[in-house]
Amino acid sequence: MDDFAPRLLHWYAAHRRDLPWRRPGVGAWGVLVSEVMLQQTPAARVEPVWHEWLRRWPEPAALAAEVPGEAVRAWGRLGYPRRALRLHQAATFIVEWHGGVVPSSYDELRALPGIGDYTAAAVAAFAYGQREAVLDTNARRVYRRVFDGTDDSTSAPTVAERAAARARVPTRRPGAYAVAVMELGALVCTARSPDCTRCPVRDLCRWSAAGHPVATRRRAAQRYEGTDRQARGRLLAVLRERSAPVGWPDLEPAWHDAAQRARAMDSLVADGLVEPLARGRFRLPS
Repeated sequence: MDDFAPRLLHWYAAHRRDLPWRRPGVGAWGVLVSEVMLQQTPAARVEPVWHEWLRRWPEPAALAAEVPGEAVRAWGRLGYPRRALRLHQAATFIVEWHGGVVPSSYDELRALPGIGDYTAAAVAAFAYGQREAVLDTNARRVYRRVFDGTDDSTSAPTVAERAAARARVPTRRPGAYAVAVMELGALVCTARSPDCTRCPVRDLCRWSAAGHPVATRRRAAQRYEGTDRQARGRLLAVLRERSAPVGWPDLEPAWHDAAQRARAMDSLVADGLVEPLARGRFRLPS
């Protein structure tokens, strides 16, 4: 399938979305912030928060100089707020160990606090043009359909999957290629309603040739309403909106189930998202 990369790059040039973190001139810090924010969060929700973060903290040193609680507060309602703490920790590490400059190699990026395989590969590829396999959910779907002819997947990429994906990355324009694979999965080769008529590599796709076989392994949809995760979000919203510490009476209207409220608060404290104070009061981490 030697035509795969050239066709994909040609398609991407004509159909890519105008996402601010993909524009020329966005540095590695802007790319890193975007990739952490985009994990399990749609681009439309990320964009305004990303702009505000880069306005307020245009480089790692600016964020590292803030208390962690300000990162959590500025995270707003993006969800999974531990990502805000990870960014703050990564910024601090970048300042202390890399002179305030986001490192360019996969190994150095992977060594940053809270930065996993995907994010390290993405920053290396998108910001520095490194030849890395960037395997988000969309890219993995494209690869397994086109090359493996299946819609089955494991929860995390296997060693063999990573190796096969990296071998497909071209030596020319590897960063653009990595984005193009992800974009094809986001816009055309979607999970539920793939539009194969618009696919630039349809004739190469083994999944299409096999008649779109249904996956035998499907992940169950996760419930949100009434969960501890929803309770955590409600409690954290109260702390974000107030500059002074809050007590249990302030938190009761946010979640009426006392046992679940206490359990959710315990988990927020354990995750470092909330700092407990004397007399049953709480604040964002300082």
